[in-house]
Amino acid sequence: MSYIFILLGLLPSFAWLFFFLKEDVHPEPKKMIALVFFFGALSTFFALGLQFALRAVLSSIQIRQYDILAFLGFGFIEETLKFLAAYLVVRKSKFFDEPIDAMIYMITAALGFALVENIAIMSNVKALSEAFNVITLRFVGATLLHALTSGLVGYYWAKSLLKIQNYKLKIFTGLALATLLHTIFNYLIMVSKEIIIYPTIFLIIAAFFIFWDFEKIKKQNNG
Repeated sequence: MSYIFILLGLLPSFAWLFFFLKEDVHPEPKKMIALVFFFGALSTFFALGLQFALRAVLSSIQIRQYDILAFLGFGFIEETLKFLAAYLVVRKSKFFDEPIDAMIYMITAALGFALVENIAIMSNVKALSEAFNVITLRFVGATLLHALTSGLVGYYWAKSLLKIQNYKLKIFTGLALATLLHTIFNYLIMVSKEIIIYPTIFLIIAAFFIFWDFEKIKKQNNG
């Protein structure tokens, strides 16, 4: 794989990471961001293994990998592992001291996850023109999706920190909603084929709510 293809594979995650980190009024240490990003990337391989196992189980009971049930299963695996990647790193850290940090670290882990996916996809691209098309779609599509769904999990995580009760329930609620969004996006991609307007509109609407969540957590944190 050409170095230019690898570079293109890196761009969406780092561009969105730079963008979302600007939402944090009190920036997190770069070492913590790098560590969570790395664990997010590492979680991709665990997700791949679990999805392979799930695919085999579903196949044994005559459920196709493009069935809604399969999409839900694959999405839940990814959302859960992205959460664990952030949670296991920051839960006892002294730097994890504000509810908004939950959203920041979740998005960071998600973008690490997306980076591995992007590089893997770029490894199958042969022409430069195709590479630009693919990575542009990944930038406004799957990479942003990972950030938004994990940001949603981070929002519920942040809410659980503001109100200690129902901690586990709030985390599960975030994971369930993130899985649902993930599933809807994948379904729209499948049924839309070459028409990307529907998945794009869906992401724009989702982004609106996630940024609204950012603002709500900021206000509650400062209140």
